[in-house]
Amino acid sequence: MKDDRHFFIRDPWVYDPAAPKPIRPDADLGFRTRALHAGFHPLKNQQDFRSFVPPIVQSVTYPYETFEEIPCPVYGRTRTPTNTVLENRLASLEGGEACLTAASGSQALFNLIFTLARPGDNVVTSLNIFGEGYKQAATIFPERCRVECRFVDNPENPASWDAQIDSKTKLVWVETPSNPCLFVTDIAAVAEVAHAKKTPLMVDNTTATAALQRPMDLGADIVLLSISKFLSGSATLLGGALVGPEDLMEDIRWNTTEFIGAIMQPQDAWLTLQYLETLPLRMERHSTNAQAVAEFLDRHPNVIRVNYSGLPKHPQHDLACRQMKSHGGLMSFVVKNGVQGAATVMNGFELIVHAVTFGTSRTICMHPPTITHEHMTPAERAAAGIDDGLIRMSVGMENPKDIIADLEQALDRL
Repeated sequence: MKDDRHFFIRDPWVYDPAAPKPIRPDADLGFRTRALHAGFHPLKNQQDFRSFVPPIVQSVTYPYETFEEIPCPVYGRTRTPTNTVLENRLASLEGGEACLTAASGSQALFNLIFTLARPGDNVVTSLNIFGEGYKQAATIFPERCRVECRFVDNPENPASWDAQIDSKTKLVWVETPSNPCLFVTDIAAVAEVAHAKKTPLMVDNTTATAALQRPMDLGADIVLLSISKFLSGSATLLGGALVGPEDLMEDIRWNTTEFIGAIMQPQDAWLTLQYLETLPLRMERHSTNAQAVAEFLDRHPNVIRVNYSGLPKHPQHDLACRQMKSHGGLMSFVVKNGVQGAATVMNGFELIVHAVTFGTSRTICMHPPTITHEHMTPAERAAAGIDDGLIRMSVGMENPKDIIADLEQALDRL
């Protein structure tokens, strides 16, 4: 594609079910290999960087030699060399055509909807989404942009999604497994419903990452990522990304991001490239530790319910086993005595840390009803399974016996 694409405005992207699926040149490489090599090779990229690792290109602007030839990148709001390497790697890992990074996952979501939808249009989703996403859907877009966001009644039933989609629907938005209750949506079934009405499906793959789940292999058109979570695994940076058709990614880049200006900084992009090298190994450890912790909690008398798709009693366990390689490191559980019970347990932790994020190497927890999902009405929280006694826990990479011991002594305080 031409490097002068910032001089023209693209037509709004429309899903075309007849369009061929993108084929990336490194598609035949294994996932662990692509996590290390996609987007940059020390020898093949010597004309750009003479370095074993991609360098941080911190420049805001990029000089050009003549009046007539303006290069890309030309300014840091649209593209930087370091971010481009990260975007190519994420696109490869997710199996998409192109990628666009953003200042955060929430910013990436905003940029997508802001680009696709106009006043009078609508977006179809469910209550099984992250708290900041719910705020955008319930308040920001309807009240400030006159874009309606519709919540399906029964997200387990494809017919419930179908009933909400009409000619004004610009996007169907699924988060699976969901934060914080780990609801698993049938990606292939919802994709079939959305595509029948020529509507693109976006899947938030933050919880699983491409190491455990590939939504585009199941029919998704766009993937949303919070890089701040498992992708980086360190709680040291903010970043987000979208993976999808190149025309759409470039439309967002040149007609939204360039003017809003909320970009992921090159240094954070560089750090993410380093962290991605260990993503497959980290997700394996997160998953095995979380499975052991979930099985312990499921047996504890002071725990009412455990939300983790690795447990056979999880309502979507079979579906999760079909569309995910493993079940990941995020889980939640409900303790007795509501908010006070949750406070007692969380205040009793000695190893587990209170923190408002997930996907870190250390085990952390938080209370969704009062922190991330406080904007929901009590009825909406009840419908989404966010009980007053719900504790969200991101299981880290410690020795699982130590995590379980801390949980046990804290739960015994109830």
